[in-house]
Amino acid sequence: MKLPPSMVILERGWLSSNNVLFTGKQRAAIVDTGYCSHQQQTLSLVQHVLKDRPLDAIYNTHLHSDHCGGNHILEQHYPALRTHVPAAEFARVNNWSRMKPTFSATGQHCEEFRAHAAVHPDDLIELGDMEWKALYAPGHHPYSYILFNEQHGILISADALWEKGFGVVFPALDGYGGFKEVRATLDMIDDLAPAIVIPGHGRPFTDVKAALREAYSRIAYLEEDPKRNAQHGIKVLLKFLLMERQRIKLTEVPELLSKVPLVTAANRNYMNYGTIHLAHWVITQLRRAGAAVVDNEFLVDSEPNR
Repeated sequence: MKLPPSMVILERGWLSSNNVLFTGKQRAAIVDTGYCSHQQQTLSLVQHVLKDRPLDAIYNTHLHSDHCGGNHILEQHYPALRTHVPAAEFARVNNWSRMKPTFSATGQHCEEFRAHAAVHPDDLIELGDMEWKALYAPGHHPYSYILFNEQHGILISADALWEKGFGVVFPALDGYGGFKEVRATLDMIDDLAPAIVIPGHGRPFTDVKAALREAYSRIAYLEEDPKRNAQHGIKVLLKFLLMERQRIKLTEVPELLSKVPLVTAANRNYMNYGTIHLAHWVITQLRRAGAAVVDNEFLVDSEPNR
């Protein structure tokens, strides 16, 4: 896979999003910054690539904590940089008390950062001496955008398209739909016909048609019964907490789940399990999938490098 020399892909584990670092003649910029517990690693990786050069800009495709958790440390280390967020989120970021519920809804964390500019749909952005178009891509997140460079056929797809699917349809967990938006976003990507996709998680890939076929199959499966998305979302949210903590005491899982608003909403809207029943169900599901094991009194992440 040949990428322009001004692009560096920092492929991360599943706790943090991938980072795309651009080293253009005029400025250096990064797209997405990973999760807060990996922020020191994010800074070290950026410093390793840039050497003594400053980082001038951050572009967040959306404000899930695994995509903007490194903003704080980068803003602290590079005080002159400018952070660009989706236009619909700009005011909330700069009134942080309104932003906190976004992260607490998933049981995740993000240190406060500032937004200096808004990214609007169809904005043309210079990154790595190339022109990228910001395209509104709701579904996984209502205010997400993706970035497309037509010259090289490169798509930075965030969580709208992975090699094997796409991110959880979070709006649907709370009963706000999202499936039609996912399908429309996939249609848009299909129309773009990118040659290379750099996803928010997982390796970059070139067999875009195969990825789209799998994604369309996945959204059809979820549309058929929205409970499937709710069950998947609950598993993903507990798995994320497990990746962050590495091990959780089994007796703490019911209370932990009850404190995650999106988990309780998904359970209320689609499953209606009791607290203990829900904890038992999701632990069993993670164990069956090989995503976790039980070690004495603890649920343990079985994929620590994922």
